[in-house]
Formats: sequence, structure tokens, C-alpha cells
Amino acid sequence: MRKRLLCVLTALALATAAATAAAQDPADALAKLAWQIGPTQGAIAGKATVKVPDGYVFLGAAETRKLNELLHNPPSGDDEFTLAPKDLHWFSFFHYSDIGYVKDNEKLDPDAILASVREGTEQSNEERRRRGWETMHVEGWSFKPQYDKTLNNLEWAILASAEGSSEKIVNYNTRLLGRHGVTEVVLVSDQSGLTQAVGEFKQLVPGYAFNDGEKYTEFRPGDHVAEIGLAALITGGAAAVASKKGVFAAIGLFLVKAWKLVLVGLAAVGGAIGKLFGRKKDSSGQ
Repeated sequence: MRKRLLCVLTALALATAAATAAAQDPADALAKLAWQIGPTQGAIAGKATVKVPDGYVFLGAAETRKLNELLHNPPSGDDEFTLAPKDLHWFSFFHYSDIGYVKDNEKLDPDAILASVREGTEQSNEERRRRGWETMHVEGWSFKPQYDKTLNNLEWAILASAEGSSEKIVNYNTRLLGRHGVTEVVLVSDQSGLTQAVGEFKQLVPGYAFNDGEKYTEFRPGDHVAEIGLAALITGGAAAVASKKGVFAAIGLFLVKAWKLVLVGLAAVGGAIGKLFGRKKDSSGQ
């Protein structure tokens, strides 16, 4: 009996060790996600589509939740969708927010916006400490807010640092305005690769399109108009409007969710993942 128990315990220990090893292997975990390999088309919350060209991959909402866990990003509670190059040297996360039609006639004040984001981020650190996460600190603009009236596209990038780390974090943000809401996009890259990542991402933006009836130019009198403007899309004011909490508590929680991190060492497994995508494509005959 004792010998049988020892065998069972040994088997359990080996199984646990194997499961732990698998959980610690980013390449294996990433490979198991249900990637959609380009060329294809990704659907965004039933409101829009994005072209996924050759060399890129896409994840739906359920698989993006798994990806965020792997990247140590806290759950947002909202559906997000992922578009990335096959070697995963950067990621972009898409989320549609049905806050209404955002008027784009507001003049942006970068200094005031940055001060608000910095204050909100420090407020969000209370939530991060409570959850045992590393705190974040805003360093400044990496790219000041800029709005394109032709494309109805707002973009900016903020440079931040994480407590206890010498690495800088840069999240490049885009807001694509629609008739009934806004698509929020966060591009995540390390600082050294940001310029290349943004350049590649901008080439993909023309492949994003709101569905018929959802385009910004299709606004009609009587449509719901958002209670916020362009600046609040940057500072998290949409969260404050939708929340019964205090303004900075709501914005702080928004910023806890808004910051996306790059998994340390992910670049080292990118090549292996890229080869795997190649094998999948060959086997599928695409």
C-alpha cells in the first residue's frame, strides 16, 4: 500500500512539474492560442473590421483575454481584439466603446492633459498596490496628442516607467471615432522598437473600417452624443462619466486597465512563434 501511494505521489509530482514547466514556457503558451493568420479579416465587436495582411495575425476576444494573462495585463472586463506581426515584436489591442458620437471640435492642451493623466496614474497606483502589482509613473509625452479630421483619428503616446525597473514603457494610443462610439487601440512595444512599430501599425490603419451605418460621417440628428470630448478620451474621462465613483477614482481605475505591458523576454520567443505560424500556413494550404 505504501509503495502504491509512493508511486501515485511521484506521478502527481511529475505531472505538476510538467504543467509548471509548460506554464513557464511563453512560446508554448502563445502557440496554443487560436491565431487567425493573414491574409484574412478580423471582426471588431460586430461594429467594424480590420484587414489582416500576410505577415500578421489576429485574435478574437476570448483568445485576447488569454494573451493578456500571458502578458501580465490586468483584465479590463471588456472585449478586446489583437492584431500583431507574426514575430510578435509588438501588439495592438482593439476595444470598441459605445459612448456615443464624440464631437471633434475641441482644441487640445497637451500640458493640461499630461497633468491629468499623471494625477490619474498616481491615483491608480493605490489600486495597483492593493493588488500587488508594480506601480506606474508618467515620464512625459513620447508623442503629443494629434487629431486628424480627415480620418477622424486621435493619436498620442505616453512614456512611463514601472517602479523597480529601469525599462521604460511606451503605449501608443489611437482612437478611431465612429457614429455611435469609439474604437480604442493601444499599441505595445519596447521603447527601442516603438518608431518601427508605429510606422508598421499606421500602414494597417487604412484597413480598419466601421461597418455600414457606423461611420463617423453617417451621424444623423437625434443620434446619441457623448458627454465627453477628445481630451477625455486620453485622460479616461469616459470612465468617470460611466461610473458612480469619484472622478479620479474612476480615471485611476481606467488607467490601471489602460496600461499594457510587454512580457520580459518575449522577443526571444518571437522567432520560434513566427516559424510556427509558417508551418500552420503551409499545412492549411493558404
